[in-house]
Amino acid sequence: MSCVHYGTLLTRLEPPRLSQSVHREECTQCFDNQNLEQGIDVCLSCFNGGCVNAERHHASTHAAKSGHKLSLNIRRIAKEKAPSPSGRERDEDGEPPAKMTKLAIAEEPKEEEKYDFVTRLRCWTCDSTEGKIIEEAEANPKYQSLKTGVLQSLSSARQSEVKAWEEEITPCEHTLMLEQLVDGTHIAPSGLAHCNSCDLTSNLWLCLTCGSLGCGRQQFGGVSGNGHGLSHFEQSGHPVSVKLGTITPEGGADVYCYACNDAKEDPDLKRHLASFGINVQSLSKTEKSMTELQIEQNLNYDFSLTGDDGKALQPLFGPNLTGLSNLGNSCYMASVLQTLFALPSFQNRYGPDQTHAETCTVPLPADCVECQLRKVGDGLLSGRYSHPRKDGTSHIDFFMPSKRKLTVHVAASQEKDKEDEPSVVFGEGVKPMTFKALVGKGHAEFSTMRQQDAEEFFGHLLETIRRDGVKFTDRLAGDKDATKVFSYATEQRLQCQQCHGVRYRTDTMDVVSVSVPATELPKSADEPEKRRYADVALTACIEGLQVPEVLDGYSCPGCKMGVAAVKQTKFATLPEVFVVHAKKFQLVNWVPTKLDIPIILPENDQLVFTEAQIAKGGLQPGEVALPEGDAAQGPAQHQFNESALEALQAMGFPLVRCQKALLATGNGSDAEAAMEWLFGHMEDPDIDDPIPPPGGAGASSANEPSADQIAMLADMGFTSAQAKKALQETGGNAERAVEWLFNHPDDTGDEAPTTTTSSSSSSDTLPGSKSTPARYQLKGFISHKGPSVHSGHYVAHIRQRESGEWVLFNDEKVVRADVESVRELKKFAYLYFFERV
Repeated sequence: MSCVHYGTLLTRLEPPRLSQSVHREECTQCFDNQNLEQGIDVCLSCFNGGCVNAERHHASTHAAKSGHKLSLNIRRIAKEKAPSPSGRERDEDGEPPAKMTKLAIAEEPKEEEKYDFVTRLRCWTCDSTEGKIIEEAEANPKYQSLKTGVLQSLSSARQSEVKAWEEEITPCEHTLMLEQLVDGTHIAPSGLAHCNSCDLTSNLWLCLTCGSLGCGRQQFGGVSGNGHGLSHFEQSGHPVSVKLGTITPEGGADVYCYACNDAKEDPDLKRHLASFGINVQSLSKTEKSMTELQIEQNLNYDFSLTGDDGKALQPLFGPNLTGLSNLGNSCYMASVLQTLFALPSFQNRYGPDQTHAETCTVPLPADCVECQLRKVGDGLLSGRYSHPRKDGTSHIDFFMPSKRKLTVHVAASQEKDKEDEPSVVFGEGVKPMTFKALVGKGHAEFSTMRQQDAEEFFGHLLETIRRDGVKFTDRLAGDKDATKVFSYATEQRLQCQQCHGVRYRTDTMDVVSVSVPATELPKSADEPEKRRYADVALTACIEGLQVPEVLDGYSCPGCKMGVAAVKQTKFATLPEVFVVHAKKFQLVNWVPTKLDIPIILPENDQLVFTEAQIAKGGLQPGEVALPEGDAAQGPAQHQFNESALEALQAMGFPLVRCQKALLATGNGSDAEAAMEWLFGHMEDPDIDDPIPPPGGAGASSANEPSADQIAMLADMGFTSAQAKKALQETGGNAERAVEWLFNHPDDTGDEAPTTTTSSSSSSDTLPGSKSTPARYQLKGFISHKGPSVHSGHYVAHIRQRESGEWVLFNDEKVVRADVESVRELKKFAYLYFFERV
């Protein structure tokens, strides 16, 4: 029987607009995709993608909830496979080879060149359970127009990738207003030119103002550099330089603005180069661009996919053993997600469950954080997508700044160590593209395809989950909030050394960030180029957080003058999951560089906290509280440690940033601590704002939240009174204010505090537990290889709950970890996750 509805329904529909997201590659609520036999149903009203699996039935659920009754079922079938990028075919037995030996970067063919598409129109009015296939629709011109529009649209996944690279490299005022001082300088031919200050002949940067040649800073992949190009900028003030070896006949090149401290575009580069006798049409590119170096670097980091015997590690498949495909510099996200979903709180909250899909009030699942978290949870935990690849290559998609898509193929050798040794095939993994696009939406960094800091993403993800939880009343109760396991409180005690008055303040945190001292050892005769550092105990790093610190020039509200004070921070409570962030940075060639300092964990990978390490809580007998408010007549200006201030300024940081860093770290002589604070707060919106004077109206007014901050929190569902109190409790920090609101759901905000430096919260409202002794067992750790946390590669190691074995999650590759490699990598981990036992 034919359908009597589709003709009328089709007249109301239009093909997707260029700006619309078309989810035709996979279901928006699970990882079933168009390559499966059942295909994916794309709603022809809103272009949501839904699976037609009988168990999950996301397409029929969407039709029932939305009232959208027509969908286009799309199944994609690969055409006959072209030769592999490695130039080698498979083994005769059909299995892909074991050893990774070759890297090829090639432009991605068009989709229609690689696949055939089978499409069918489905009506959900005729059959609300499975949808009725309408064969006769093929003759309908309106249907053909809609089908063509959907198939030719930029899919939601590709649209996200393109948006992430749009306007990535743009001109700046310095390239647009560049003035050249041409004095007849001509640059020597390629290969003969060298740095004006040393003998380097590669990695040369030409100053586009005066023609000075200076070597660049040391770059990824062992590219040499002494930073003489930067030195020239500091001496001359000439901001714009071009990397000679990257100039192409079309006029493309790496252009860097030292004033902006970023890569920029020079729209008039050909003319600027011609001023120095350089004809771009006669040149050819001889060196890798910064983007190419970063891609190559991220692919080349090897996290021991072979054991001590040289054999490939055993791939693992099944529930909780699904990898996450690299979307292009997304390993920071994959390592964090794998670790989170290894924890019971996330497994219980976001594990396989169909009830949310049926009751979600967000019109499009792709816009719902809860839907996407459940999708990731189902993908990682169910085991449905944990199976070997069908071919013998891995690939990573990158969108270059030119919007030209490149696919990086990592091919496998056909060689085997032994004739009887089977080849190793890793898993394909799932692609959390929709999740990445949603969580990164509107964020200056996480919305891009650049490598990011895993610890920063961890914090951003927790904040995103908590903000989204406002619309779910059950998210604020008990174990329903999966992020609650990370929260704990610190208590800061400040005592004036003149009047001996004290002030207490509590803060809610999720991560314990510890500084790791660097003590360089003599260089080894075997590896003279490698810098080696003395071991540091993790317990010593944690204990270092609680060492009393002397503050000079404290404006005491009791003494009404600048005096010395002692500040000490202790744990007020302890979390269920203790996350340690190891900060190991140093400024090398003016670039924040990660140091490979070995961290030694306690015996059996356990941390133990005693009662002595927990704060007693608030004002103690015999103590006198400092008066509320600031000093009435304090010093006119803040007093700064001159030696530390000079050291920071010598590193190139602006004066106001140096002063803020010193104030934030106690204004002591430790310039390194202030430098680390700067690295962590470079993106703060008020980083360059003037510092209010100590005491007086300037300081008082700073306690009053702005109308914009209050409105932002009110938009999230809180009252203005709650928003104002939260901001006052957290010193105007919006992120901390959100956390405060989640931890104080019953506080109406009617009685706002009079100061931001003391907390009125009672100990029973603080997150975490005071119970001691508290014992923690290492559950997992995230490792990083590379010179900076914003480049290189991240992986996660996770201890399995039942067997106690370690599993390595390296993007889509999931393998049984080698015991020796785990023992070594634990020393150099970036994030440690300890579970309370």
